[in-house]
Amino acid sequence: MTLESPTTDAATSARRRATFAPLRVQEVRRLTADSVEVTFEVPEHLENDFDYAPGQYVALRTEIDGHEVRRSYSICTEPVPGEIRVAVKRDIGGVFSTWANEHLAPGDTLEVMNPSGAFISKTALTSMNHPDELAEDAVSRHTSPRLVAFAAGSGITPIMAIARSVLRASPETTFELVYANRSAADVMFAEELGDLKDRYPSRFAVHHVLSREQRLNPLLTGRIDSEKLTALLDHVLLPEQADEWFLCGPFELVQLVRDELAAREVPTENVRFELFSTGRPDRPAGQQGRRVQEEAGGPTRRIEFTLDGLTGQVDSPAGSGETVLNAALRQRSDVPFACAGGVCGTCRAKVVSGDFEMQENYALESDEIERGFVLTCQTRPTSDHLVVDYDA
Repeated sequence: MTLESPTTDAATSARRRATFAPLRVQEVRRLTADSVEVTFEVPEHLENDFDYAPGQYVALRTEIDGHEVRRSYSICTEPVPGEIRVAVKRDIGGVFSTWANEHLAPGDTLEVMNPSGAFISKTALTSMNHPDELAEDAVSRHTSPRLVAFAAGSGITPIMAIARSVLRASPETTFELVYANRSAADVMFAEELGDLKDRYPSRFAVHHVLSREQRLNPLLTGRIDSEKLTALLDHVLLPEQADEWFLCGPFELVQLVRDELAAREVPTENVRFELFSTGRPDRPAGQQGRRVQEEAGGPTRRIEFTLDGLTGQVDSPAGSGETVLNAALRQRSDVPFACAGGVCGTCRAKVVSGDFEMQENYALESDEIERGFVLTCQTRPTSDHLVVDYDA
C-alpha cells in the first residue's frame, strides 16, 4: 500500500514559525500519582494560530523561582476547536514537571507556543479547526491502513492523539500499540486506552509491557530488549503487514526499534519517531544565551541571522564552540527554541551561506537537511562567516 502525503495545511503547520501566546488553564486532571493532564482554553481569535494535527507538540513557558523555564509537551487528544490538552509527567529533578504536578491549577495562565512538530501520520490527517474532515477524507481514500506504535511512559501522549484520530477517521484503519511502563500504576491514560479497546475491539490492540510487574505472558514482563523486541515483531506485530510506525520514548528504546526495523528493511519514510531527550546527560540542554569566554584579539566567526525580517550579527570566539542558537540568543531573547537538545525542532533555520557542523539531529527529516535546514541549537560555524534564516 502506498501512503499518501499529509495535506498542505497540516504539513505547513508542522514547521511554522514559533510564537508564544498566553493561554488560561481550564482544567488540571490527575492521570497517575506522577502525571497530570492540563487543558488550556484557546480563545476564538487564536484558533488559527493554535490549529494542530494529531501528534504535534507545544512548548510551555513560565517563570519559576525567578528563572524562565520552558518545556515541550505533546498534545494528547484528537483535534478539538477551542482547547489544547497536554500531559505532564513528573521527572526526577524536573523543575517544570514537578511544579506543574504540585502547583499548576485552573485559572493560571502560561505562555504557550503555537503547535509544531512532524510526528504526524500520513494516513488520515486533519487539524483542530476541521475535525469533520477526518470522516470525509477516509471515505474518499477507501484504504485499510495498519498502524503500529511503540511508546514508553509519557511517550503515550502523541500516540493517544494519533490513535484516536485515525481510528475515528476510517472504519478500515487498525492500530496496534506496545506500551512500556514500570507498573500498572504508572500507565497514563489507562481508562482512555480501555475505552479505545471497547469502542474498536477488532481494530485497536494494546500490549502492556511492565518492567517491574510479573505478567502471565513472559513476553510482556521486563524491559524491552533486543530479544523481546524480536519476539514481538515475529509473533505479534508482523512488520511486513504494517503501513506506518510511530515510536515515542527514551533514546535507547526508540533507537533499538529503529535499528531492528531498518534491519528488516522497513522503509525509513514509514517510521516516525520522537524522543523524550537524547539520553546524553553530558550534553545539557536549556541554553539561554550563556556568556562565552572572549579572548582579546583572538579569531572570531561571524554568525548572521534573520528573524521576523530583521537581521542580526554576532561575533563568536572561534575556540568557544558556541552554537548558532546561543549566539543569536545573546542578541535577541525571542529567538525560537524549546528543548535546545536537538529533539523538538523549534530552533530550525536554513543555512544561506557558510560552512557548519550539526552535532545531533532527532527532529529534521532527510529532505529538510538536503534543502539546507539545520537545528541551530546543534549547529556551529566552521567558516569565518555563517548566515542562517529563521524565516525560511
